[in-house]
Amino acid sequence: MDKTDLQSDIGIKEKFEEPVDYNVILLNDDFTTMEFVVYILKMIFHKSDSEAYNIMMSVHKNGSGLAGTYSYDIAITKRNEVLKLAQANKFPLVCLVKEAR
Repeated sequence: MDKTDLQSDIGIKEKFEEPVDYNVILLNDDFTTMEFVVYILKMIFHKSDSEAYNIMMSVHKNGSGLAGTYSYDIAITKRNEVLKLAQANKFPLVCLVKEAR
């Protein structure tokens, strides 16, 4: 008797849920430089030069940009790294974590 047969014989039902993903979003402000946003995207989110530039332009033109999508713990860690680095450089950069849909 294999594991599946045994589980069905004793009434065990396994339920698996896909983990929820979270978006890390940068918001535009009037003080944080474009160069600093590109730096954040390259250093924390490991974006290439062109990816970082395109995301930074989205932040600048649209008011926000998606830096990446991660599991909850990683998204929170990256947000905290962004906020710490922004504060150390005296920038008011806002970084949000929102559930991806």
